[in-house]
Amino acid sequence: MFKIKKILPFLTIIALLFSTNSCGIYKKTDARKVSPDPDVRVQKNIAEGRGIKFGIGGKKGGGNFDFASSNELWRAALEILDFLPLDNLDYAGGIIITDWYSEGMDNNESIKITIKFLSNEIRADGINVTVHKRTCSTNLSNCQTTKIESSLESEISTAIIKKAAYMKENSKNKNVKEYKKKNMNKPLKQGVFK
Repeated sequence: MFKIKKILPFLTIIALLFSTNSCGIYKKTDARKVSPDPDVRVQKNIAEGRGIKFGIGGKKGGGNFDFASSNELWRAALEILDFLPLDNLDYAGGIIITDWYSEGMDNNESIKITIKFLSNEIRADGINVTVHKRTCSTNLSNCQTTKIESSLESEISTAIIKKAAYMKENSKNKNVKEYKKKNMNKPLKQGVFK
């Protein structure tokens, strides 16, 4: 009985390794194209813009809302709409709502723009832009609000996506340049791959 208790954890680990072997976790690679030196692989991955971060050793607490600054779509939308007064911003809910705005329009007419983030990826279907128009009588007492279909929605959506793509590319290039500057004095190790 004592031997079984010692051997059982070992057999369990072996069984788990064999059962996960065919799950597709590991990507097959050609050893002739991959350098055995980890420093060379790290330099290659960073130069190609690939990498991974683990949340080990970070701060622990109730909430960390610094992630809003790393989402390019969110930052691009805020920059595109920076001339408008903002009414509601909810990063966790993925929504930006502007206040009523009427510059350059009739004082009795104003618009409100709502942007819903459907994805964190920079794609055309990742955001939904809605424009509402409010028309009031001359004394601003009797107002009617309607959702309008106009080219403004697609123009704002296109501008946000273009700005977000530019921000993402600029950020990637900045990270590569910072890494190269930081490691400029280190001699590059020769790898097996081209």
